[in-house]
Amino acid sequence: MADYVVITDTSCLILLDKINAFDLLHDIYAHILTTPEIANEFKKALPVWIQVTPVKNMSLIAIYNQQVDLGEASAIALAQEIPNALLIVDDFKGRRLAKQLNMQVTGTIGVLITARQQHKITSLRPYFELIRSTDFRIDPMLLEHVLADFKD
Repeated sequence: MADYVVITDTSCLILLDKINAFDLLHDIYAHILTTPEIANEFKKALPVWIQVTPVKNMSLIAIYNQQVDLGEASAIALAQEIPNALLIVDDFKGRRLAKQLNMQVTGTIGVLITARQQHKITSLRPYFELIRSTDFRIDPMLLEHVLADFKD
């Protein structure tokens, strides 16, 4: 289990919930945080192992919210307040902003890959099939490329 702090945006929570893989977050990461803004966007009760932590510097949220949505802005702001945090964000604009700020970034597919690498799941294919059945937008060729890399 990774011992660094992970901050997740709403899209990861929604997608993992839709494909019944929510507990994978807890299986691979020891410390998972999100913001009140994201908890509100998720609209469901979060498990006790996800700590809802408000951003101290609210002006950062306002600045980032000019480029990305409120949830992503709050996640990026919180990641700035926590050294060496891993930020889980799927949206292109959010990922780009986080990378410009030199943050460690992954997405929901990266979470699934980590679960596979840590042998928490034996195959990515069933999860990718479930993702394809949702409204989550991802390049099907990317999924096939990842499956080929894992000989999955």
